[in-house]
Amino acid sequence: MANEISKTFTGYIDSPIGMLTIISDGTSLTSILFPNNEITADSNPDGIVNDCIIQLKEYFLGIRNSFSLPLNPMGTDFQKKVWSKVISIPFGETTSYGAIAILLGDPKLNRAVGLVNGANPIPIVIPCHRVIGSNGSLTGYAGGLELKKLLLNHEQTFHTSTTGQLKLF
Repeated sequence: MANEISKTFTGYIDSPIGMLTIISDGTSLTSILFPNNEITADSNPDGIVNDCIIQLKEYFLGIRNSFSLPLNPMGTDFQKKVWSKVISIPFGETTSYGAIAILLGDPKLNRAVGLVNGANPIPIVIPCHRVIGSNGSLTGYAGGLELKKLLLNHEQTFHTSTTGQLKLF
């Protein structure tokens, strides 16, 4: 049915960082919107939205450090390449925009990586908050730097290195 209108499913989670809006296309998670985003939709969650809500609750409780959800972030091929690198950053750890650019094969792409990171439609699950400046500074975040700091500190609270020491970013 080529003319069939695509359906979206929406749910909400009242998290420690505010009300998050979760959106699915029925087969994959497509968006997580921060509290500042202006969206008003009735709650009509599907299984993917419900699974995401459960996993986010577990994340914020500190009992989940990775997500197991089908993802479909809308973007260009380059954006998807960047996000595929970002999603591989381990819980409680950080990397730089430059390091991701190098992984993509061109160290000059660091600014482009930053722009793509800021356009991530599925934050937290695709952990763009774990990407920081090469000097260790917190730079740019769609939810704001204070939110980025909160997420990084949250992960540090529940992350220990193999020696049992708290691993700081």
